Amino acid sequence: MTADKTAIRDAATVIVLRDRWTNPSILMGQRGSKAAFMPNKFVFPGGAVDPSDSKIPLATKLPDLCHDRLAEQAEPGLQHALAAAAIRELWEETGLVLGQPGAWPGLAPDDWQSFSAMGYVPSAAALQFVFRAVTPPGRPRRFDARFFLVDADALQGDLDDFGRASDELSHLQWVQLDRARDLDLPFITEVVLAEIAARVTFSEPPLSVPFYKNNDESNLFLRLRGFTMPEHD
Repeated sequence: MTADKTAIRDAATVIVLRDRWTNPSILMGQRGSKAAFMPNKFVFPGGAVDPSDSKIPLATKLPDLCHDRLAEQAEPGLQHALAAAAIRELWEETGLVLGQPGAWPGLAPDDWQSFSAMGYVPSAAALQFVFRAVTPPGRPRRFDARFFLVDADALQGDLDDFGRASDELSHLQWVQLDRARDLDLPFITEVVLAEIAARVTFSEPPLSVPFYKNNDESNLFLRLRGFTMPEHD
């Protein structure tokens, strides 16, 4: 059976923030000119959730607040898979590790074996759910993407070593946050950057999360507030 390329796939994107208190920068790379989705655009590391992501062991779980926000308007139990996908895509596309030293309980799946060989188990405690967006209709690929912010201090190893990255993103680089909009960016990336710039001095997860929802009838900006701790003005 051929996969329906127009179907909306769950996806996870990672925004790595470095030197947030002094000279904040974010990690970005450029998609290839022949990519079916957003060719030539500068983007954050990320990609679709794989079926095996729901079964990946996590050394630490997502923060409770982020777990609750991810549950709103989503398939039950998807949070674990989204967190694992975020960590896996960060590893595959940049070679950077978000994890804790340790041994896996059993053999790691094929797409996690290189991560496991580094001696780490993925850890979700540093991930903060900060944005959600659905790709508009009519695009060659459509994703329901959850954007996670993570402080670079939570990563293992040399932050400037991209030697283990795949070739999916080129020109991997740390971009000063106030200069990122000079790059060729997708529209939604510009929107997310504005949200990150507004949150750069806040170390806690947001109490509500913007959700840019596109469907055949309308485009809506919603707020995901979850089931606990309602946001106060």
